[in-house]
Formats: sequence, structure tokens, C-alpha cells
Amino acid sequence: MSEYLEVHPKNPQARLLKVAVDCVRKGGLIAYPTDSCYALGCHVGDKDALERIRRIRQADKHHHFTLVCRDLSEIARYARVETWQFRLLKAHTPGPYTFLLEATRETPRRLQHPKRRTIGIRVPEHPVPQLLLELLGEPIMTSTLMLPGEDMPLTDGVQIRERLGHELDAIIDGGHCGIEPTTVVDLAVSPPVVVRQGRGDAAPFQA
Repeated sequence: MSEYLEVHPKNPQARLLKVAVDCVRKGGLIAYPTDSCYALGCHVGDKDALERIRRIRQADKHHHFTLVCRDLSEIARYARVETWQFRLLKAHTPGPYTFLLEATRETPRRLQHPKRRTIGIRVPEHPVPQLLLELLGEPIMTSTLMLPGEDMPLTDGVQIRERLGHELDAIIDGGHCGIEPTTVVDLAVSPPVVVRQGRGDAAPFQA
């Protein structure tokens, strides 16, 4: 069974999140809250953990994974960002958005969309992932905790433990954080295209 870590949603305990960080560094798969809904996360370089996410989500090769970053300073290593793109990113991060950008050569191919060579980038506005990322010291590979055939993501820590406890290595229960996934904006094209309407306001990206 997975480690079950109950943390305060606004003032998360670092000692508990360090358990999750150690888990990620050792190749583990975690569930954690964000400012939109719960997500699955693993180390950027861990191929096996990534495949575990694919199995849980039943995701095909075209599934867009997301790099969750603490701030914009971490993005340049993984995505090419032009001035106009950076202005939009700066204006709307942190927040409930996922931005699709052209991946750099440093980004592992398995994380990129196979045809477009894009990568999803996200900077959440939630104390739990913010501290988690600070302790980890690098971005975390992420996918929304949405199970196959279901319309809504899992949003309760106890429910996540009941349904996925045997498939995850750690669950960070930070309380209810919402049921709407992020708004996805494709910044790899100009003008930008709203791919999915979610919690974030899409109006600034629509012509």
C-alpha cells in the first residue's frame, strides 16, 4: 500500500512532503493536489514511472504529459519560449493553466507529443505543489488524476487511497481542491488556441 500523507492545504508540513519527494527520487509514483484537481506525478527522467501513469490513465502515445514547474525560471530548459509567449506565461502564472510549447532537445522524447514535439508546462498556484517542487528542486512529470471511462477526476484523498492505493507509492491528501482540470492553451501556434476549457479563464487567449 501507498504512504498516506495528510497535509494542511495552506501550510503543508515539510516533513511530510519530504517523504513524497524521497518517493519521487526513488522512482515512485505519487498523487497530489493542485489548484485545479488532483494529479499523478513522477520524476521527469523515470521511464518506468511514466509508463505506470500511462497504464492507470490508459493513455495512448498521443497523450500530452505536463511538466509542473515551481516558476518560469525552470521552463527554459524544457521549452522554447519567445518573447510574446513569455509575456502570456508571466501574466497567467501561477494559475490553473497548462501551456503547450515547443520542446527543447533536452526534453526526453517520451515526454513530447510524438508528431508535434510539444510539451505541456504548468505553474500551479497551490501551497502543496509549490513546497513539493521547492523540496524536490526540479519540475515533476504530471498527468491529471482522471481514470478511464470517468468524466470527473478523483478529488478526495481517501477515495484515491481506496481505488489506487495499491498502484501508487504515496498519496498527498491536501483536502478537496476542485474537480475542474486546467485550461489548456496551445502557445506553439500563433495566435494561441484554447485546446480545453477548464478552470482558468480562456478569454485572454481568444481572438
